[in-house]
Amino acid sequence: MIEIPVSLGSRSYRILVGTGVLARTGVELERLKVGRKVALVTDPGILALHGETVAASLRAAGFEVTIVLLPEGERAKTLDVAASTWDRFLDAGLDRSSTVVAVGGGAVGDLAGFTAATYMRGVNFVQVPTTLLAQVDASIGGKTAIDHARGKNMIGAFHQPRLVLADTATLLTLPEREYRSGMAEVIKHGIVLDAAYFTEVEREAVALRAREPAVLSRIVAGSCRLKGSVVERDEQEAELRHVLNYGHTIGHAIEAITGYERFAHGEAVSLGIAERLGLAKPGTRERQVAALEAVGLPVRGAGEPPERVVEALSRDKKSKDGRVPFVLAPEIGAFRIIYDVSRATILDALADVA
Repeated sequence: MIEIPVSLGSRSYRILVGTGVLARTGVELERLKVGRKVALVTDPGILALHGETVAASLRAAGFEVTIVLLPEGERAKTLDVAASTWDRFLDAGLDRSSTVVAVGGGAVGDLAGFTAATYMRGVNFVQVPTTLLAQVDASIGGKTAIDHARGKNMIGAFHQPRLVLADTATLLTLPEREYRSGMAEVIKHGIVLDAAYFTEVEREAVALRAREPAVLSRIVAGSCRLKGSVVERDEQEAELRHVLNYGHTIGHAIEAITGYERFAHGEAVSLGIAERLGLAKPGTRERQVAALEAVGLPVRGAGEPPERVVEALSRDKKSKDGRVPFVLAPEIGAFRIIYDVSRATILDALADVA
């Protein structure tokens, strides 16, 4: 098991990565000295695969567990579902010392985290991510949200978890497309934050595609360490944390105009990474594209007119005074954040991934 600390003063927590971590949930929660009542928030599919293991571990440690089931995927992230979840917390008698444990992917973590942040003005929250995307990205940093009819993740709060338990054995149960989607975040971390880590991902591409357990644990831990270091320096996304949006600005726009149905999140991000916006040292874009292709991610085929993508960019929730931030990678392991990118430049870049 690999332990990664996230140092945020009184809000500090640990990330535990490795195989068999699910069975440690009860023991690790005991270490936090929280109340005995726990709401385990998950969806029916994840409950059958992994949730029962977590519940059994919690009960063995003496916790009183209430299981709260959500609709699967993005359908969980609505105000109606949040309201029914608060009702379940009240019915179970959760108080300020109680804990909400999210077991599942990013949607489960978002809804569970949002309800934990707002119930009684904030209760303990533990992330048990079971997808690659959630393990290396969504479970770390305290961003919680539900969707609004006018945009994804528009209603939310920062609420740091008390603990993150990333059991890489759960990744063996992921559908291939969902697993590949998470690899986009892994590759992104290397591109903008750590050249040596990116080289390791390049070297281990075959093992990662085969989901070799030892390699998975090492790579997931590396991504968690990089994400945690950014969160430590910019907890509430003042500016530095924008670096984690590399590939996301255009990726989110592609997701939006295709109704969040045609592309998995990581596939859209991959297309965003593959475009050639901005200047980079020779070979930089080629290495990025090769790494994405090596793990089976798309680098072209967005299939939407560039003009529609640019229009969607104007609704990006990260914009300031109408200016949308773009993260550029001038070389592997480095980044720049810029706001003044012309429409013509964006349209030209999008031609590469059309």
